[in-house]
Amino acid sequence: MARNANRYTDHDVEHYDRPRRRTRPRTKERPSYDEATEGVVVTVDRGRFTLIVDGREIWAVKARPLGRKGVVVGDRVRVVGDVTGADGSLARIVEVQPRSTVLRRTADDDDPVERVIVANASQLVIVTALADPEPRHGLIDRALVAAYDARMAPLLCLTKADLADPETLLSTYRSLGVPWVVTQRGGDLTELRERLAGRASVLLGHSGVGKSTLVNALVPDAGREVGDVNAVTGRGRHTSTSALMLPLPSSTGTPGDDGWIIDTPGIRSFGLAHVEPEHLIEAFPDLDEMTEDCPRGCTHGEEEPECGLDAAVAAGEADPDRVASFRRLLAARSAPLY
Repeated sequence: MARNANRYTDHDVEHYDRPRRRTRPRTKERPSYDEATEGVVVTVDRGRFTLIVDGREIWAVKARPLGRKGVVVGDRVRVVGDVTGADGSLARIVEVQPRSTVLRRTADDDDPVERVIVANASQLVIVTALADPEPRHGLIDRALVAAYDARMAPLLCLTKADLADPETLLSTYRSLGVPWVVTQRGGDLTELRERLAGRASVLLGHSGVGKSTLVNALVPDAGREVGDVNAVTGRGRHTSTSALMLPLPSSTGTPGDDGWIIDTPGIRSFGLAHVEPEHLIEAFPDLDEMTEDCPRGCTHGEEEPECGLDAAVAAGEADPDRVASFRRLLAARSAPLY
């Protein structure tokens, strides 16, 4: 028997319940969002975003057309909807502006998945205690690698100078030309404020090094929780659970006019699987120039047999301490964090 082309008749229930095919033609045209307002993302919490728009704090969600495109602290975005900031109001993020810098990490050194920490920051402030807890070169070196890879200016901020002499640590990094400031609890922060003025700076460090104490001193109404150092492990308790972008006190009254600081959670892991040696050495133009005649595939590490850096040191054209420091950064990509 020939099969009936119309499977269901007017007497079948399925004839009425079966959903009809959409007849509306598809279009490639998308909304222009000409009336969208610009803002900056200052916190991210379980799919909800806090933004600063026209000097006021508002809340937003990501619009569906953005798909899986990530939105992180520091992103400059365009939003539509209710941008009054009133209780219960909610806007939609419809566009993420191009990023000038991206600070990223992988969970582990063999993890291929990169995680963006902060966008559009120009300076990475590596906060390290000189004692209690003891400084850990692993994080400092890895943070420097991340900063150079992201084309961000690094700054060493050495805290608790009342407990130890900073010179021991500084001697390790002086050949790299990394700038530094030294602070102590209750001390003068004028030099640090000058380094932060007019920039978006990320504060990064192990728990217990005084990061939240600095934030509270720089932004008096920040209210960041301060933790203690465990007497047994020598490690601090994690008090910051998510990145938070705060405007520094402004002389104009407009948030952000005098700079921003981004407080990040205490570091548990900081993988650098995404960093390639050729990208790292580009941050050191004087050394990069000396590697022009290196064999193809040279990583510029200590074990390379014909690296141009070795030839430059032998000829007296390169500072051996600077070359050694650069190679230590190379090795830090896979060295232990602690």
